[in-house]
Amino acid sequence: MLMLALHGVRTRWVTFAGSFVALALGVGLIAATGLALAATFSAPDKGPQRFAAAPVVVRADDQLRVRTANGVRTRPLARTAPVPPALVTELAALGRTVEDRAFPVDLAATGRDGDPRAQGSDPRTQGSASRAQGSGPRTQGVEPRTGHPWSVAAAAPYRLTSGRSPAAPGEAVVTAGPGSHLRTGDRVRATTPAGATTLTVVGTVADRGFESAVFLGDEEAARISPAVDALVVHADATAVRDVVARAGGGMDVLTGDGRRRADPGPDRDAEALVSVNALLGTAAGITLFVSVSVVASTFSFAVAQRRREFGLLRTAGATPGQIRGTVVAEAAVVGVLASATGWWLGAAGAPLLAARLVDAGLAPAWFAIGEQTWPLHIAFWTGVGVATAGALAASFRAGRTAPTEVLREAAVDSRTMPVSRWILAALVLLTGAGLLVTALVLDPGDALGRKAYITRPLLLIVGVALLAPVLAGPLVRALTWLPARLPGATGVLARENASAGVRRTAAVAAPVVITVALTASLLGTVATLAEAKATEVRTATTADLVVVPGAEGRTLPPSFVERVRAVEGAVAGVSRPTAVTVLEEGTALVTSEARAVDPARLAAVAAPPVVAGRLTDLDDDSIVVNEEWLTTTVGERVTVWLGDGREVSLRIAAVLATGTGGNGVYVTARNAGGAGADRIDVAVAEAADPGAVAAALRTAAEAEGTGIRVLTGAEWAAAAAPGMSDSTRAGLWLILSMALLCTGIALANTLVTATTDRVRDLAVLRLTGASVPQVLRLVAVEAVAVVTVGAVIGAGVAAVNLAGVWGALALLGVRSGVVVPWGTTGAVIAAAAVVAAVSAVVPAAFALRTRPVELAGMRE
Repeated sequence: MLMLALHGVRTRWVTFAGSFVALALGVGLIAATGLALAATFSAPDKGPQRFAAAPVVVRADDQLRVRTANGVRTRPLARTAPVPPALVTELAALGRTVEDRAFPVDLAATGRDGDPRAQGSDPRTQGSASRAQGSGPRTQGVEPRTGHPWSVAAAAPYRLTSGRSPAAPGEAVVTAGPGSHLRTGDRVRATTPAGATTLTVVGTVADRGFESAVFLGDEEAARISPAVDALVVHADATAVRDVVARAGGGMDVLTGDGRRRADPGPDRDAEALVSVNALLGTAAGITLFVSVSVVASTFSFAVAQRRREFGLLRTAGATPGQIRGTVVAEAAVVGVLASATGWWLGAAGAPLLAARLVDAGLAPAWFAIGEQTWPLHIAFWTGVGVATAGALAASFRAGRTAPTEVLREAAVDSRTMPVSRWILAALVLLTGAGLLVTALVLDPGDALGRKAYITRPLLLIVGVALLAPVLAGPLVRALTWLPARLPGATGVLARENASAGVRRTAAVAAPVVITVALTASLLGTVATLAEAKATEVRTATTADLVVVPGAEGRTLPPSFVERVRAVEGAVAGVSRPTAVTVLEEGTALVTSEARAVDPARLAAVAAPPVVAGRLTDLDDDSIVVNEEWLTTTVGERVTVWLGDGREVSLRIAAVLATGTGGNGVYVTARNAGGAGADRIDVAVAEAADPGAVAAALRTAAEAEGTGIRVLTGAEWAAAAAPGMSDSTRAGLWLILSMALLCTGIALANTLVTATTDRVRDLAVLRLTGASVPQVLRLVAVEAVAVVTVGAVIGAGVAAVNLAGVWGALALLGVRSGVVVPWGTTGAVIAAAAVVAAVSAVVPAAFALRTRPVELAGMRE
């Protein structure tokens, strides 16, 4: 059996070449993504960084801890409390202490002369800084940094690489990495919570990678930020713990590796890998799906092309089991060789994939492939299994058909769909449609999740691809109706050839169905959701003017907020970012983004989608929630934990529609957990002059000197609308490029194989008087017609998926249109048509170099 399989592979190498390439590429992609995925399972252990040289660090606990029936649940706090002054004094009695203060410092882009360089003021050219309830766009030309007192620099430790330490107000030491433009002697414009000032860089330290810092003199830092965020204590850790315990709870004493909890973003490395893990997991899943589909289709067509050979074997006495065994053995040989090649391709390509992820900003700079080898083993045996299973499924029909029936079917395609395929197609389609309908009925928001809109199309694609032999015939006749009526025989012949060879048509159309459906579904869904979120922002923002800080993540000075409130004719709605945590079903802590607002002025500057209650009923004892909460009855009380960890019981004043998830929670400033204002929505009073109000706001912003910006409501909505991010776009293209590569190879392989097996048909056309260009034109037209069939089927699948997304949005109360990626989808279809035409014409041109009489006399 093995010798017969090897002989079959050697003599029909053209048929198996495409299967080999497709499978090797699929295994290589699975291996590469598997190795990269394995590298995301654990973040590197870097140890303490910010306080690596500090013996003991005391700081407030940054975790909310709630005891439940299933143990203590934790969630990060939105705002961490400072170290109490009394505790600082007590700890100072144990030994030397160093007070750390962390505060925002925004440095304007300057030259050595200290003159700021004005850069881009058009908000439409600047990226979004937040979601619908965020603070607004980030100003270009501003470099956000973190300020600290110089005395705490030794805790890292930082060492001067140039210059000296700050000795007077207005002097600073900055971290200077490879890409930094700052150096000793520069004068820079700096914005701090105490206002704008000019700093002179008197020294630089090496950038250690965990923060961009500005170190000021201790007294100046204390003036800017009086609160002590962390305290370095040079004393015995046990004595420190005793003092902290006597002072009460809420403080952490960090030693050893625990000091990393005081680093900026201690979990940032693990969090950075979450999105990479999701991306690579999705890419691996889609690659596996496409590989299975392509290889199964390829082997199925290869078996269908050999029906005459199988019929002769049956006539000679071969049993169905022997035929199936031969086909499976051939597939196993191809599978082992292709999987071994894919193993090597995956191992070589994984580092390139990791580098591409880093370059595209999808993975942190330190991300690299580890030493794991298990993904290679999984990819290898997956390839062997896919090849064997695909060939086994394709060989059943040939193996169980009578000899005379096989010979008869070799002339023309009939009974293209066995009952088992009908049943499987129906089950897959019903499952995909059932999941979509269930999500729309029970939880429309679930239909908008990334896992849902990426995996749901796969079921519909598989179901429709299984029906391709049935759909191909009617679609070919419908799409070629007009060309068949044009002068000349090309249209008629293309129509009849494609209609007669339904299996060939379906095999060519299947990769196109996968390509078009995936491209239009994924890109269309992401673009539709982005447009829906933008629509929510535009609808909810009714303010005439919006005032935002000069950089993302910053707050507006309290003095400026009071000046805005005093502007005549301005109805100012000040809002603050915070968070609210609720315990659901007694076991799960769920944190929601929230805005602290002025209830009396909220209705004048915003129009959130209220479904129950009234926004004007919001007060210090109440809360506005959305429909995602378990408790949504107006008037009921709910226990929540505020951004600073305080536990309170609040009455539900109103309920908002869920929407796309951007409709958060509203509380009052008293329940903001100490957060500062990061946005002021301003409505111009009816009797006031809009131009005068805008001018007064801009004058106040300029007087503050901190880069505060005054935008129109439309400008802010356009800049703050959460469009498709560069990382999301790059991730989608990573996924799609893998799928497109596999399907492109499958398309080329199928057409090369099909055209090679049609040399006798082409010779007959030559003998009837057709010229070589006419025959090649017919082959190209037929290939393009079949690609069009696949594109129409794929577009239909994408239309169903996008209709499901639109329906989910409508049920969630979001009135937004569907965004179809016409340009990208058209480019994909055009590329498929070019690949198909070239793959059909080139082998036909080589075959037609032989005399037609000799071709007509060829036998298999």
